[in-house]
Amino acid sequence: MEAKIGDQGKIYHSKVDSSGRIVLPADVRLRQQIHTGDQVVLIEGRDGLQVKTLQQAIHDAQALFAQLAPLDVLLSEELIRERREEAESE
Repeated sequence: MEAKIGDQGKIYHSKVDSSGRIVLPADVRLRQQIHTGDQVVLIEGRDGLQVKTLQQAIHDAQALFAQLAPLDVLLSEELIRERREEAESE
């Protein structure tokens, strides 16, 4: 069973079986490119539970860290520079 929620997508109803499994509807798997045997990531937050493919979760994490680090700076080189400065001051 599904219901549309405007531009945000659709709401699907599914049941959890005795082993804790949830069936993802075929059209969702197709649109999200989830295939048999693929790993998914469950993210629990204040707003509920999100299901993402492993690739989606990696992409989201990379995007988050890209916002935190300046594009023109290698953080590894910054760390090495700081460690050298600390060693010289000892």
